[in-house]
Amino acid sequence: MPETQPVNELLETATEAARLAGKLIKENFGSDLTVNEMQRHDIKLEMDVRSQELIMKFILDRHPDHLILGEEGNANVGGEGDVEWIVDPIDGTVNYFFSIPHFCVSIAARRKNTDHLLVGVIYDPMMDELWQVAEDVPAMLNGKPIKVSTRAKMAEAVVTVGFSKTKESLDAGFLRYQKIAYEVRKTRMLGSAALAMAYIACGRLDAYVEEQISLWDIAAGQMLIESAGGKVLLRPGKGKQGTMFICASNAQIPIEDYL
Repeated sequence: MPETQPVNELLETATEAARLAGKLIKENFGSDLTVNEMQRHDIKLEMDVRSQELIMKFILDRHPDHLILGEEGNANVGGEGDVEWIVDPIDGTVNYFFSIPHFCVSIAARRKNTDHLLVGVIYDPMMDELWQVAEDVPAMLNGKPIKVSTRAKMAEAVVTVGFSKTKESLDAGFLRYQKIAYEVRKTRMLGSAALAMAYIACGRLDAYVEEQISLWDIAAGQMLIESAGGKVLLRPGKGKQGTMFICASNAQIPIEDYL
């Protein structure tokens, strides 16, 4: 990183932006929400856009030459600097809409035009839980270092499975879920990819699998898991350009045998 943009400053920016957005969405939790688009398996809210705009303004006020990739409207704004931010303003929008208190803000930064992640922050405003990681900064939950679980057997594992939005990915997910569910202690479907990955990083869950996911859902979580001792397998998704298949785990259980 250039001396004018040390990683600790990027981490501070991501943390403050996530807390500001978290405050906004928590204050509006359970209220009447404006729906921008009601899709077959998804919901787009005005609050997603408001949260993203708040995050983008905060980042660009501090780093006007940086680029921002956001979920809402596939926003790609900013300058010509060497840092790109990856923003999910509300991960778990359907939960949020139905007043299910399991959602978060996810913000990551990477070197532009590379897969080199620099910082990752995930903030759950309902639980006031903040996960942070950066180059040379270990994965932390509320300021304390975290590690993935040591569970090594599928029979001991708790695995979360996500179900994507297209028929092709749903069908593939059902088949994969059936294979995994017979082998593990418990499966969970929680509705937030970023929180699933944060939970793996701190040992609450052992693996997460989904057929079709986007970069903004998993960028911060990938850095958290890898820093905490786990691993993340990504490959091109089927059925929708730009999406990925993901299998994230504690690197102990043999989840790849069931993919």
